[in-house]
Amino acid sequence: MREITLRIENMHCGACVRRVTQALERIQGVQVGEVRVGAARVQTADDVPDGALVSAVEKAGYPALVEQ
Repeated sequence: MREITLRIENMHCGACVRRVTQALERIQGVQVGEVRVGAARVQTADDVPDGALVSAVEKAGYPALVEQ
């Protein structure tokens, strides 16, 4: 498993955090570690592309990018 940190914009409250957490948990091979306002830390299987994480968060309504 690899650990990835996502920078997530426009999250302001607990409801936002729950929405992002649920979006990430729907992806097979992803374990959500910590989601807080502004960022998320997840562990993924090696075959889960970074783009799938970003896409899931963006579909939930929040711009995101993978931090390097």
